[in-house]
Amino acid sequence: MNRQKAVADDSARVGITGVGAFLPGRVVDSERLRRRVAPAGGPPLPAGIFERATGIVSRRAAGPDEFASTLAVAAARDALRGAGLGPADIDLLVFASASRDMVEPATAHIVQDALGSRAHALDVTNACNSFVNGIDTARAMILAGRARRALVVTGETPSRAVRDTPADLAEFRDGFAGYTFGDAGAAVVLERVTRGGILDVDGETYSEHWRAGGIPGGGSRHPRGDEHSYFRGDGSELRGVFERIGPPVLDRTRARTGLEWTDFRYVLTHQVTVPFLERFVALTGVPEDRLVVTVAELGNVASASLGVQLARVHGTLRAGDRVLFVGLGGGVSIMTLVWEHV
Repeated sequence: MNRQKAVADDSARVGITGVGAFLPGRVVDSERLRRRVAPAGGPPLPAGIFERATGIVSRRAAGPDEFASTLAVAAARDALRGAGLGPADIDLLVFASASRDMVEPATAHIVQDALGSRAHALDVTNACNSFVNGIDTARAMILAGRARRALVVTGETPSRAVRDTPADLAEFRDGFAGYTFGDAGAAVVLERVTRGGILDVDGETYSEHWRAGGIPGGGSRHPRGDEHSYFRGDGSELRGVFERIGPPVLDRTRARTGLEWTDFRYVLTHQVTVPFLERFVALTGVPEDRLVVTVAELGNVASASLGVQLARVHGTLRAGDRVLFVGLGGGVSIMTLVWEHV
């Protein structure tokens, strides 16, 4: 287990000054997905199977000419507009996503080329925790004097890791969690602020569970072969790990900051399914009115989840409002981040 925490002091603050998100236009409802997916040689899937099991009614899917970088670029432009900045004002660009355009080069370069910026560009990848990790990395570089303004972007296309024609029922079950996936992009601008900003960061990692789920292809273990390009995993194992490690981390964050649930305007948490979100509420005691629920409409959009939620409510925030980010990612890791709007 690795543990990390960071508490900002009054003289060193980095805040979020621009927020953006992008959703592809193609909507795939659960019934359309059910009709498309069928184990080879087996009967049709029962009507309503995906919605009953996951609570997900629909999700977005990138079109043939849309990639992880495409979604990230659109969200990035949205965030830059919100911050009143242009691409040339950014000197650090972090592409933080579970998806990518290709193994090499870093997708950050593809995003940068499309934006026309000249920033130091790099990728940060940690499953569905990538975006929060990217924000934390950019914040650290700003505090270290390595950057003045950072653009953290994600473009998630996990729908492309879903098997439409599983060979049999066992393969369907092995990849079932993938049918929760939807595509989206998100972005934030980070820079120094004189008040508010990111107040606290914490996290824990339990890497002994790395085998619980993922997409095994594209690396040195399985460099080729379509059979390795689809998501597979044990959703029950991942859920069990998160249920065990999540509440103590959240309790520790509240104890250290002195903040209770009612002190947060919103609690943004990674959303996998509706039942998973309901279980999160039951275990943690987070009031439902603090949540920004997107999973029923958009599915599991991987690391874009928190950014999309933030973009939906950003316009309602007032100076002094606090937001808690709760990131969960395969591997397995959990992260919390407390941010105060200025």
